[in-house]
Amino acid sequence: MPSPFDTPPPPAPLRVIVADDNPVVRAGLTALLSGRPDIAVVAEAADGREAYEAALTRHPDVILLDVRMPGVDGLSALPHLVPLAPVMMLTYSRESEIVQEALRRGAGGYLVHGEFTPDQLVTAVRDVKEGRAHLTATAAGALLTRLRSEDAGRDAAANSPTTSSALADAPFSPEPLSRMQPPVAQSRYQLSTREAEIMDLIASGMNNQQIAAACFISEKTVKNHINRIFAKLHSTSRAEATAKWLGTTPGSSGSRR
Repeated sequence: MPSPFDTPPPPAPLRVIVADDNPVVRAGLTALLSGRPDIAVVAEAADGREAYEAALTRHPDVILLDVRMPGVDGLSALPHLVPLAPVMMLTYSRESEIVQEALRRGAGGYLVHGEFTPDQLVTAVRDVKEGRAHLTATAAGALLTRLRSEDAGRDAAANSPTTSSALADAPFSPEPLSRMQPPVAQSRYQLSTREAEIMDLIASGMNNQQIAAACFISEKTVKNHINRIFAKLHSTSRAEATAKWLGTTPGSSGSRR
């Protein structure tokens, strides 16, 4: 008979699947989460189909899911993954429509890279397992915008379908997913995959500290990448580099490196 003074065994680690098409991001997340004694990354996946197949066999407690992935993207996979385990979106995609669609399809949380610390990510993983939603600032803003839109629609026409309801019922359009990484510009300026990723983040408005957190690298490494990017784009400011990257007319000079 066990003694009442015996120390109870520790609980089983939280089982996590990490799904992201970027192997550097996957490796960083796996290293971060696996360093916690109560969390174990049981599988990695490069797209939604791999995440689904891994979930069927590995029985995770939480699935971390990117939005933009080749093959089966995160939003397409969501309805199939949610019945298997709580899903938290972990992505660079910050468009309001995408955030709203992910939440409508059952995501238990939405974290945008660069808007959370490693400790906040770990807390979010634990909380999502318990049914407590986590949203970073961009996702919370998108949800607030939708709620306000619904309230305004009800006030304007109580008996008419609201604009936000129509948006929620509409099929998801993948068009916004292609706007964040211009492949033609990447080829034209001969940027590496990592440089293109960082240039996307610059264009989205992130500063060096946010980029470092999103990419799991130091701010010094970010600055070195930016120096090479600016040299390849023949630019001296963030605004000028962004204009060339997005193919728009250069405006006034922006902040320096």
